[in-house]
Parts: sequence; C-alpha cells; structure tokens
Amino acid sequence: MQTGDELVRDVAAMAAGLGLQVRTQVRVARRIWGAVRKIDVVLTHVETRRTLGIECKFQREKGTAEEKIPSTIQDIAAWPIRGIVVFAGEGFTPNMRSFLIASGTAVELEELREWLVLYFGL
Repeated sequence: MQTGDELVRDVAAMAAGLGLQVRTQVRVARRIWGAVRKIDVVLTHVETRRTLGIECKFQREKGTAEEKIPSTIQDIAAWPIRGIVVFAGEGFTPNMRSFLIASGTAVELEELREWLVLYFGL
C-alpha cells in the first residue's frame, strides 16, 4: 500500500468481502469553515441496517498528516453515525499510535477485519 486512496480501496474491499454494503466518499453536510464534509467509507449491514463511518488515514513517512488526527476524531463526533479512524503506514509515531488506540475510535488496518466482525455481529 502506497497511498490513502489505496487504503480506502482496501477497507472497502475487506468490508464487501464480509457481505457489508459499501459506499465511499459519502457527503455529510459541511465543516465550520464551509468545506464539504465527506466520510471515506460508510458500511451498512443490510439486515440490521447498522452503519459505521470510517475515516482512512495513511502515512508512509513521518510528517504532518498525523497532526490532523485530533481534529479528525473531533470531526467524527459530528457525524450522524458512529465512526472510527482506520490507520496504516510506518509514518505514525509511537505516541500517535498510542493516542489513536487509546481514543477508542481508531483501529489499525491489520485489526480491522476482526473489529468489523465483532461490531456487526458477523
């Protein structure tokens, strides 16, 4: 995996493989400064109608992308559905990885399949 777009595709493919309905780049109103808010991936269990929004964050090298994580978690709180961050890449610092996991709203890509199975009761 080399990009955030590939992470979105991987998450969508994994969820589809579990039998979940998948939509990507779902528009959800606007942010405070007027920008359109979109959810990277929205999953729905067709039988129960349970939904989950997923914001995908990939960082190949250390850089500024992880500085946006706290605002991403706040943004998720404004969604009309439950949401999580799925993250991947070697560029996240150990402190940021710990922050994400401790937030209760983030899952590493390698653990996502098991998380989805539990969340949706598959």
